[in-house]
Amino acid sequence: MFIDHIRILVKAGDGGDGAVSWRREKFVPRGGPDGGDGGNGGRVTLVVDNSTDTLRQYHYDPKLIAEDGKPGGKHKKTGKSGKHKIGKVPPGTVVYKTTAQSVNEAVEMERSDDGIDLEPIADLVEEGDTFVLCDGGIGGEGNFKFRTPTNQTPTEHTLGTPGEEGVYYLELRRIADAGLVGFPNAGKSTLLGALSEAKPKVGSYPFTTLQPMIGVVEFGGFRRCTIADIPGLIEGAHENRGLGHEFLRHITRCRVLLFVVDMAGSEGRDPISDLQILRTEIKEYDEDLAKFPWKVIANKMDLEGSEDNLKAFKIRFPKVDIISISADTGQGLDDLRVMLDSEVSQKTQK
Repeated sequence: MFIDHIRILVKAGDGGDGAVSWRREKFVPRGGPDGGDGGNGGRVTLVVDNSTDTLRQYHYDPKLIAEDGKPGGKHKKTGKSGKHKIGKVPPGTVVYKTTAQSVNEAVEMERSDDGIDLEPIADLVEEGDTFVLCDGGIGGEGNFKFRTPTNQTPTEHTLGTPGEEGVYYLELRRIADAGLVGFPNAGKSTLLGALSEAKPKVGSYPFTTLQPMIGVVEFGGFRRCTIADIPGLIEGAHENRGLGHEFLRHITRCRVLLFVVDMAGSEGRDPISDLQILRTEIKEYDEDLAKFPWKVIANKMDLEGSEDNLKAFKIRFPKVDIISISADTGQGLDDLRVMLDSEVSQKTQK
C-alpha cells in the first residue's frame, strides 16, 4: 500500500509533578524538605530515513505520543524524564500544522464548507533531517526548592506543565531531477525501465502505474540523475479527476518536466491536443510549476504514422525542444541520455 499523505495526532509528554517530602532519619528529627523535581516530558521528533519511501506506517497507527515525565521523589531525587518519540519519514516529506485538536476534528473541518487550514512548517529533504513537532512539558519543582531562612517547612511545590499537542498533516513529495508527465499508455513506465534499473509495471491499460516510481540513470564520470514516473494524467486532473492531486504533487520538486507524448496516436489520441491538455493541467494545478523547464519526449516513433504526426507537431510547436524516441526499441535513448546529462546531472554536480 502506497500512502503519500496522512493526518497524525501528536502529543508530547507531560512534565512530572514536583514532590512534597520530608527528610526522616534517625537522630535527624527536623530534617527539612527533600522533595525532588519532576522529570521533563519526552518530545516528538520527525527524522528523515532513506530506508522508507512511504507514510504507510502512520496509516495503521496515526499518532506519535511521547512518554510523560515521572514525579519527583524523596531525598531530592528528580523524576525520570519521559522517553522521546521519533517518527521516521521518507525524504521529501512536507509537514503542515492544523488548528484541529483531534484527527476526528480535522476530518470534520475538511468536510465543512470552510475546509481545514494547513500551515507548512517544515520540508524534510535530506537523510538525517530532523524537526521537533512537539516539545515536552517541564517538570515541576519539589518543596526542597521553596525552603527559605524564614520558612524551613515549605509545603509548596509546582505541577509539571503539559506537553505540546496537535494534529499535523504529512505530505510526501517524491524527490527527482526529472519528471515524466503524460497520458495513460504514453509509454512512461516503459521509458523509465529502459533508462534505468527501475522495474515499473507495464501494461496496455490505463493506470498501470498506481504510484510514482523513481529510477536512477547513470552517466560517465560518476554523474547520475533520478527520474520520476508520474502515473498517467487525464483531462481535469487539476480538479482531482482520475487520480488527480494524488500524483501531481510529486512533480513539484523536479528540475525539468518531460512530457511524454504518444506521437503515433496509437490510443486514438492527437499528439498536439495531448500536449496542450497536459500543459493546461499543469498550469491549472500550479502556475509556478508551469514555469519549470520542460521538453517533449516524442515516443513510439517506431509505429506507423508517427513521422507524419511529428512533422505536424513541430509546425505547431516550433520552439519546443523535442527528443524523438521509441522506448520499446531503444531508438533515440542515447540522445535522451545526453540531454539528461547536460540539463540535469551536470547542473546537480555544480
